[in-house]
Amino acid sequence: MDLSLSFYVISIVAILTTGISKSGFGGGLGVMAVPMMSLFAAPQLAAAVMMPILFAMDVMIVFRYRKSWNRAVVFALLPGALIGLSLGALFFGVLDADLIRFVIGVLALIFVAQYLLQGRKWAGKRKASKPLVWILAATSGFASYVAHAGGPPVKAYLLSQEMPKAAFVGTNTVFFFILNGLKTVAYGSTGTLDWSTLYISLILSPWLVVGVLVGSWLHSRVDQKIFVRIVYGFLALTALRLLSTSIPTFWN
Repeated sequence: MDLSLSFYVISIVAILTTGISKSGFGGGLGVMAVPMMSLFAAPQLAAAVMMPILFAMDVMIVFRYRKSWNRAVVFALLPGALIGLSLGALFFGVLDADLIRFVIGVLALIFVAQYLLQGRKWAGKRKASKPLVWILAATSGFASYVAHAGGPPVKAYLLSQEMPKAAFVGTNTVFFFILNGLKTVAYGSTGTLDWSTLYISLILSPWLVVGVLVGSWLHSRVDQKIFVRIVYGFLALTALRLLSTSIPTFWN
């Protein structure tokens, strides 16, 4: 498979960012990975390459936080998430690559807007109703399937639970460990994940270890708000780039 050097460089940056985010800051910033990689490859390929890497990250991080997750919160999210995953699986294989780039770009901008607003709306000031939990979980499941970008919608619900920091990270990780396990099976059964994408994942896999270790080291050393602001800034730029390259195709 002929991929450019730029694809591999961007993929390394995306994997490092995801690993640092998941192991040190409770996830949510993995939304950058597929949008960044989609600038240099089809979104389906980018998602397939990231799938085993994300699952391996989850295995490493779940072991660390295996005693610090909230079972009630995870089980409340799973029904809606399964609906979202099913919708993602239904549409992912038949959508045009540029259309998926457009959808990912829009989702990324929504996640940036959500981040800018969530401090006022979610920071422990109100509890989420059951219908809203299902909507957030379904959005997360769909975004997770098509772009591994399911973190921000779920984070909105997790913030409303006022959990300790370790429980927040652990609950987030266990939830996505389950989703990524289901996605791995679905990707393999539909042909999205094959030996060629697994080979690329294997080449990039050392960087997932680096990302997880760096995230664990940064966990108690860097202000989470500063780190998140910087990365969401880059996410906004990536989303605008995806929209600028995909929107013109709708006019041809």
